[in-house]
Amino acid sequence: MLAFFDERYLHVLAPVMLEIEAEARGTDYGSVSWSTRGQVERMATHLDLGNDSRLLDIGAGAGWPGLYVGQRTGCHVTMLDFPVHGLKLALDRAARDSVAAHASVADGALLPFSEGVFEGVIHSDLLCCLTRKLEVLAECRRVVRPGGRMAFTVIEVVPDLAPDAHTIAVESGPEFVDTESPYADVLAETGWTLSQVEDVTSEFQSMGRTLLQSRESRREALVALLGAENVEEMIDRNWGTVASTEEGRLCRRLYLVEA
Repeated sequence: MLAFFDERYLHVLAPVMLEIEAEARGTDYGSVSWSTRGQVERMATHLDLGNDSRLLDIGAGAGWPGLYVGQRTGCHVTMLDFPVHGLKLALDRAARDSVAAHASVADGALLPFSEGVFEGVIHSDLLCCLTRKLEVLAECRRVVRPGGRMAFTVIEVVPDLAPDAHTIAVESGPEFVDTESPYADVLAETGWTLSQVEDVTSEFQSMGRTLLQSRESRREALVALLGAENVEEMIDRNWGTVASTEEGRLCRRLYLVEA
């Protein structure tokens, strides 16, 4: 699994990949998350960071969205993830954009930091891609100072679905999209105060459709870069996720919370 996540960063800065990213997300970081520039702007406003602040970006990948927030606010960014190649790209981008940053290869459920060392935490579509959601949120709370803030996006299964619809939602979403408890409950259990929840499903649908069109229009170049089987699987997965949001099985939300 770790090898898979690392390998996908080998091609994110290829011209065709950056063209697709620019059309769908409005970014050029080699991002594999679903957060648009507009959503990250809203997250950054909530985090309310400055030159003396420290931001932790968990699941940072190639640097989006943490480095953008760092460039926008002047804060120091600590990027944490497992894929080493992604973090190398992120450090290169930080140097290019003159963002104060460093990287750490570590588990988000066991953060290698002392208590209360960060003013803010950000993560984009991280929790739906891992099982230890409660542990990650508890660790985020531990390393954030009192009064600090966290902002994140996540894809969720719509509650109270019929069993068949629930199964389709889980199969069409990220690998660990299902949850035992609502995120609001898990946040409360781990010591966070929920400030605002914003449903960004319509933006997610629009972006998903744009992403599909962009990939389809560049299928030949994608196949040359990634191989026919990988491209077919990627597009099929994309279609399934978009369909599940449009048919009311999956949603995407932006959470703004305080310690």
